[in-house]
Amino acid sequence: MKLAAALVLLTAPAMAQEFIEAEGPLSDDDFYRAIACAASPGGDCRKPLLYWPAHKRDSVTVALVSVTDVLVPYRRALYEAGLDAALDQINALEAGVRLQRVATDAADIAIHVVATAPGQVMADTGVPALDGNVLPLGRVALRARDSEIKEALIAVSAQARRREIASILLEEITQALGLMTDISGPAYHRSVFSETSNSVVRLRGQDAMVVRRHYGPQIEEDS
Repeated sequence: MKLAAALVLLTAPAMAQEFIEAEGPLSDDDFYRAIACAASPGGDCRKPLLYWPAHKRDSVTVALVSVTDVLVPYRRALYEAGLDAALDQINALEAGVRLQRVATDAADIAIHVVATAPGQVMADTGVPALDGNVLPLGRVALRARDSEIKEALIAVSAQARRREIASILLEEITQALGLMTDISGPAYHRSVFSETSNSVVRLRGQDAMVVRRHYGPQIEEDS
């Protein structure tokens, strides 16, 4: 079972709705709105639409800012490789946003691999937006104002299973683009946004469409 969570920090911390139920395949419009603003099929948005600002989209920086000391070298290599693969997947879409890996603590998207076991409360990360929150397998927190993302923080458990690491990183980084809601239903078991699995390492089909649409020509949505 997939364990992931998203947190949007606006003027005050607020927990985002975690997933939308889908009884069957959704139209592209309904799928996009479910992922981008937590709208049920045919319903209104339940979250604000969030984007990285236009001046950053050519190079949103990403860094593996901290890694717990409990992570042995071969396991760290899996997180390093999963991060690079996730950036390659997103950049290959040519979706109007490009991610660049950097070696700095001041990255736009800061990733922390933490010792916290899934289901436990994070502590001692040194990141106020993460400490004190329950960590499923992965969690992303966004700081945003007036629909613009200012910063993204990602925590991933060092106790993730080996086969899940690349998928978790791809999901969390994709969510850090403002696509903060998962989807639950048998038609979407193979989506990176699936609420119930951590096995997808490619952005295809409607997953790819969502990223392209979010950073393509802006459309009017209910908010």
